Amino acid sequence: MSTLNIRPIIAMVAAATLVLTIAVGGALVVLIRNADEPDVTITAYAHGKTVTVRPYTYCAVTMQECSILPERTLEGTIASTLRCTADASDCHRGRTVELEVPAGYPLQLSLPTAIADAPWLAQLIYAAPTGEQVDRVIGRNTYPDRVRAVTVESEPAPGLRLVGVEVQLPILARDETGAEFSVPHAIWSISTS
Repeated sequence: MSTLNIRPIIAMVAAATLVLTIAVGGALVVLIRNADEPDVTITAYAHGKTVTVRPYTYCAVTMQECSILPERTLEGTIASTLRCTADASDCHRGRTVELEVPAGYPLQLSLPTAIADAPWLAQLIYAAPTGEQVDRVIGRNTYPDRVRAVTVESEPAPGLRLVGVEVQLPILARDETGAEFSVPHAIWSISTS
């Protein structure tokens, strides 16, 4: 008689365990699916130091849904017209990351797949001894397809000194006159001096 009573109890415990396992698994799937995606970051390395570069600006390609805007913007620039998405809790936090790159040492950038697979550009900003700013642009077309590591010279010519780098994901825009130009919808900013 005791054998007959134990089997239904074991069956009910097994069924309850199965239902609980399915419920926990379903809850985990929903939580993971609804979790915020982490920011796309770049890793920068120079002279024995590594830093993680979070976005300085990050908007959808429509330039309507921004989740990260620069900490400071200049009036009259495109960045000054951008607004945060209503549900972006920590929007105005984009900052330039500082990483000292001594003259003669390279700056190495490690690009994540989200950037390496996109038509990225990097604006290299150099200072001449006269104080004049010299800009150079490199990009996806400068390197083999989907390159993930980029080396930037800190002193490409005598007297030129690397002072900053901006990695950008550009989109094509058009002004009121119909003139087309590119504007970045995402920027990662590094100061090297």
